[in-house]
Amino acid sequence: MLKQIVRRLGTAIPSIIGVIIVTFLLTRVLPGDTAAYFAGPAATPQAIAEIKATLGLDQPLPVQFLAYVKDLATGNLGMSLTTGQPVFEDITARLPASAELTLLGLLISVLVSVPLGILAAVKQGSWIDHLCRIVATAGVSLPVFFTGLLLVYVFYYKLGWAPAPMGRLDFIYSAPDTVTGLYLIDSLLAGDIEVFRAAWSQIWLPAVTLAIFSLAPIARMTRASMLAVLASDFVRTARASGLKPSKVVMGYAFRNALLPVITTLGMVFSFLLGANVLVEKVFAWPGIGSYAIEALITSDYAPVQGFVLAMAILYVLLNLAIDILYGLVDPRVRLEA
Repeated sequence: MLKQIVRRLGTAIPSIIGVIIVTFLLTRVLPGDTAAYFAGPAATPQAIAEIKATLGLDQPLPVQFLAYVKDLATGNLGMSLTTGQPVFEDITARLPASAELTLLGLLISVLVSVPLGILAAVKQGSWIDHLCRIVATAGVSLPVFFTGLLLVYVFYYKLGWAPAPMGRLDFIYSAPDTVTGLYLIDSLLAGDIEVFRAAWSQIWLPAVTLAIFSLAPIARMTRASMLAVLASDFVRTARASGLKPSKVVMGYAFRNALLPVITTLGMVFSFLLGANVLVEKVFAWPGIGSYAIEALITSDYAPVQGFVLAMAILYVLLNLAIDILYGLVDPRVRLEA
């Protein structure tokens, strides 16, 4: 297993290098002039030229790229012109907000879609099976930003069950002491139930938005994988041996159907990282998605490059976690490695 992890990390290095090169080139071809934007509409050409010289934007692209790579080698992601803070500090401060929202959305999705997919496979052709298909179709058809706006309209504006979509906490509450950066966990560790309730009231609606977006692929893959396994000879043998239906379904069929589901979970998690950008804008969530959008609008290169690099590293770590889960679920994977 250790050799497999090392091999996976080795193959990920060229991918990250490619991401660095492509991101650098794409940010340089974005419309707009960073120096002109931050100099202001009344700035003179001389003032704009001075800002470009300060930022190094007057240098040829190869020189700029070498300077960027040199900074990366020292852990320097640059300065954000929008916030005036180092990009690394901005991302470190905002990443827990995005991680908490994404993980909770994925957890809600798994708790709903996996049992739904299992029941749809076991009771094929029943109303549960049709419900699974409807949920899957709706999840694929509805854009995530539209779902978010619709839920805000219904649960905040019409029913009043959710607070205003204005970030992680209402202004009357103070953030809990930082341990993990996740407000739900940190508030529980501090024993502050009031802050936990306040954080939950703010996060559940955007988390449900992400969960609806990710329900479809997980439910469909669980159903399809379970149907294939339930038709296997070893499952028929287990049933003929007189084992309980729950033991056959969960102890034999579901465990053998897990590998495709885990693969789908990894893909869905990467999709959620992208969908986070839209959800964070709808709910004014202070994560790295909204941070990247604000930087993109102002042609602020460093935060955009830092955001893409952070997403690439997270994706590599995600694939590594999936490989480890494969070995835990199926011992044959460990033996092959």
